[in-house]
Amino acid sequence: MAVPGPVIGVDANLRAWGGLEHRVARRSAATVWDAVCAGDALARPPVVERLTQRGPTGLRVLVGESAMSTQRRPPSWPELFGVIGHLRSVYSLAVLDLAPAAVAPVWRALAWATVPVVVSRATVDSLQHTMRLLAHMKAVGLHETVDRTVVVVMATAPSVAREIRAVQQLAAKAAAHLVRVPFDPVLARPQALDPRSMSKATRSALVEAAAAVVDRCPVDLAEQGATGEAATDGGSKP
Repeated sequence: MAVPGPVIGVDANLRAWGGLEHRVARRSAATVWDAVCAGDALARPPVVERLTQRGPTGLRVLVGESAMSTQRRPPSWPELFGVIGHLRSVYSLAVLDLAPAAVAPVWRALAWATVPVVVSRATVDSLQHTMRLLAHMKAVGLHETVDRTVVVVMATAPSVAREIRAVQQLAAKAAAHLVRVPFDPVLARPQALDPRSMSKATRSALVEAAAAVVDRCPVDLAEQGATGEAATDGGSKP
């Protein structure tokens, strides 16, 4: 609601399972593969609108492709980057759901994103992995990327152990902003998600995460003709 014009989410996991297709109610069979096939026509808003699913908050979503056949498949990285390039001329903000940052293309996406968002589980191992990721990025010269990074820590149980809270404090110093999302049974279920069904504490945390992203995006996007991308890396997700 704070962004001028519609916002689009893109399944950028590049795999045939575990993507946004499980989180968004489907109104059509269209996926990100259809966006690849649309080519240059994707720069026309009506074409994109026909391919997107619509979330309960109005978010447009290009869900992932689950088929693996000669006719349909998840896109390659060059194909996906081509889709994103066309979407930049249509949407003020694109939110990319990336795979864990274990391959160079994910690092590249995080580096050119306006706001990189790294998602971590609230466990010692996952948080340490996140801090190592940020340290490695600095070691290869991506200091500005780390300075723009928002870390989102997802609780995996109703209570958080004391040692995990201590590591969270260290992670907060390593990134530009850290948001803690409390445990919520609604988020734990792999099904279509309606934010209205989450607890008040969870909604507040997600609004804080969204605010951290919007605060780091260019001002007056519509007037400047600029666009932003919020790229999310799954951190230590399997």
